[in-house]
Amino acid sequence: MTIKQQLEENLKEAMKSQDEDRKRVYRVVLASIRYLEKEQGKPLDDPATVEVLQKEIKIRREMIADALKADRPESIEEKELEINLIETFLPKQLSEDEIKEIVQKTIAEVGAVSPADMGKVMKAVLPQVKGLAPNDQVSRTVRELLQ
Repeated sequence: MTIKQQLEENLKEAMKSQDEDRKRVYRVVLASIRYLEKEQGKPLDDPATVEVLQKEIKIRREMIADALKADRPESIEEKELEINLIETFLPKQLSEDEIKEIVQKTIAEVGAVSPADMGKVMKAVLPQVKGLAPNDQVSRTVRELLQ
């Protein structure tokens, strides 16, 4: 069963149980997936769906940061709940240490020595961690290790 199918099943369950929060989150995520499918003209595979989920989580984290600035605790709780719901559909994410290990191996393989080589390292690392770690976290780790 694909991630999209799991989302659709969970949406049906949320509709049956009349869970408005879950229904809303699943509908928004499915709408994002369907939009991308229409744009690309083909169904998304699981890795592409994972990217959509990560993008949705990133959007909600930005909303949390904005809510903190605006002192809106009710909005923060709501967005954290949404993030938790979306994260249940993501494959197990790599830990900081696992990302660091992959990046260090890649730096050695590519022969990178300075921040100027960041592009080479990222080009080699991203296919290895696709769907398993957010790109911004990988980028941050590469930057730290190349300094």
